[in-house]
Amino acid sequence: MTIVVEKFGGSSVGTVEKINRVANRVLRTKAEGYDVVVVLSAMEGETNRLINLAKQVNEYPSERELDMAMSTGEQVSIALFSMAILREGYVAKSYTGMQIPIRTNEMHGKARVKSVGTQKILKELSSGTIVVVAGFQGVSSDGEITTLGRGGSDTTAVALAAALDAKECRIYTDVDGVMTTDPRVVPEARCLKQVTAEEMLELSSSGAKVLQIRAMEFAHKYEVPVRVLSSYHDVPGTLITSEESSMEQPKITGIAYNVNEAKLTIKRVQDRPGIASKVFSPIADAHINVDMIIQNVGSDNNTDLTFTVDRSEYRKSMQIVRELLHELGAEDVIGANDIAKISLVGVGMRSHTGIAKTMFTTLANEGINIQMISTSEIKISVIVDEKYVELGVRSLHEAFGLSQKVEPMRESAPQRALEEWRF
Repeated sequence: MTIVVEKFGGSSVGTVEKINRVANRVLRTKAEGYDVVVVLSAMEGETNRLINLAKQVNEYPSERELDMAMSTGEQVSIALFSMAILREGYVAKSYTGMQIPIRTNEMHGKARVKSVGTQKILKELSSGTIVVVAGFQGVSSDGEITTLGRGGSDTTAVALAAALDAKECRIYTDVDGVMTTDPRVVPEARCLKQVTAEEMLELSSSGAKVLQIRAMEFAHKYEVPVRVLSSYHDVPGTLITSEESSMEQPKITGIAYNVNEAKLTIKRVQDRPGIASKVFSPIADAHINVDMIIQNVGSDNNTDLTFTVDRSEYRKSMQIVRELLHELGAEDVIGANDIAKISLVGVGMRSHTGIAKTMFTTLANEGINIQMISTSEIKISVIVDEKYVELGVRSLHEAFGLSQKVEPMRESAPQRALEEWRF
C-alpha cells in the first residue's frame, strides 16, 4: 500500500458545498493510485458553539462532560463527508477516535496520544475503502472520550501517518503554505517551498498556528513528511521534511510571534539549592507550561527569577506563586500580561554569525526595548511590549531580506485564513 493521510480543518468543511469540494479533492488523490485516510475537524464554528452551550448550562463545566460534548462536532463532519464520497460511487467509512482506537492519556481537554490502532484501517484500505477519521479526539485506557486540545486534528493526522508509515501527511489550510511570517503584518511575506521539521517545530512553539506544536513533535520524532497545502486552489504548498535542502541554508527561514504571553518575576529569592524546584513543581502540577526562564543572581546572594506562561494561565500562576512567597523567603511577585514574543527561526543560524547582532540592532533602531532573551541552536526569541510586536516583525522581516514581491491573495482564499498565523 502507498498511503496518504489528508487532513482538512473546520473552515474547509464548514458548509455542504465545501464538504463536496473536499470530497472531490480526496477522490483526485484516490484516482492517483493512493490509499487515502482522511482526517476532519468539526465544521467551522461548531466547537465554539458546543463550548458556549456547555457554559450556558454550567459556567464551569466538567472537563469530562465538555470532552463528551465537543467530540460530537467531528462525528457530524466525518459522517457527512462519507455520505458525499458514497454518493459519487466510492466506498467510505467514518470512524471516531474511540473506534480506531486512538489511545490517549487520561487528561481531558489536552490529552496526549499514546498509541494508534492500525488493524481496522489497513483492513478497510485493502478493500479500496476511503477511511475517514474524526480528528481532535481519542479514548483513554479506561474508556473515557478525550480531546487533544485546539488544533488537535493536526496531531491526529500526523499520528496516523506515523503509525501507518504513510508516504505523506497533507494538511490542507486556508493559506498557500507556511509563510515567512504573518501576511497580515507583512503583506510581502512569501510562501516557503520547504522547511525542516526542526524549524517548523520551533515556529509552531513560537506562535505560528499553521500546525499544532504536538503535531510537529510527532512529525519530527517519527520523520513523517508533512505538506501544507491550500484547500482553495492548486499550489505546491510547503514540504516539511526531516532533511535540510542544502548545505547553505538562508540565515533566517521565518519569523513567528505570540501575543498570548504573560510574565512573572519573583523578587529577591534566596539563592540556594532547590529554589527553582519549589517554584516550578507546583506550576507543573497545575498543568501550566512555562516558556522562558531567566535568573539574575545579585551580590547579596538574592536573585530575581522571571518566567513566562500562556496569558490564559497568568492569574492561576500568580496565585500559585503568591502562596509560595513565605516558603521561598521572597520579597514579592510582580507580573505583566501586555507582552509579546518575537522569534527568529532558521537552521542557517548554525553556519552564520551576526544574527543576534542584527536582530538587537534592528529592534534598537525602532526604539523597541528587549525585556527577555532566549536562544536555542536555531532560534532566538525576545520578549517586548505587545504594542511594538508588529513593528518589530516588519522591521526584522526587512532586515533579514525575507520579503519579496508576491501576487495579491486570491479572492477564493478568505482573509480570515490569515488567522492561521496568530494566536
